[in-house]
Amino acid sequence: QRRVHGMKSFLPSFSKPCYSRLSVRRSQSLFLSRKMSKPTIEKTKLSEEEWKKKLTPEQYRILRNKGTEYAGTGEYNKHYPDSGSYYCAGCEFELYPSKTKFDSGCGWPAFYDAVPGHVEEKPDADGRRVEILCARCGGHLGHVFRGEGFPYPTDSRHCVNSVCLKYKGSK
Repeated sequence: QRRVHGMKSFLPSFSKPCYSRLSVRRSQSLFLSRKMSKPTIEKTKLSEEEWKKKLTPEQYRILRNKGTEYAGTGEYNKHYPDSGSYYCAGCEFELYPSKTKFDSGCGWPAFYDAVPGHVEEKPDADGRRVEILCARCGGHLGHVFRGEGFPYPTDSRHCVNSVCLKYKGSK
């Protein structure tokens, strides 16, 4: 017997873990049978005419046609609230908690992380960048860059067009 955190443990003490092939296979099959699935997000499906009516011309150009606003011109570029979240301007789906926003100096709002599962990533056709999209409506948000050395937990920079966002403070 050995003690673990003040309690008796009846497991033998090994210097290295000893696993049989059978126990590994059982663990794998147990894991696969309990595999967690991503939450289902009901997609917003509108025709192009409906999108044109719903969005401003600038929002339509960026969200639906993958455009980019000029650097430093966006409403949320220098917006740093203490609470609340940023939502998709197209479908009002929560994308980024305000606590993940930071000043990257790039001229667009920057976030180091999104609400889990609410922002999708897709490699650009040229293979040089990774596009970020709203998981509900598929609207183009901007691009994500990694490994730039920012002092945040993910070392990621979601570079988002302001016109794609709506800020809502906490209630």
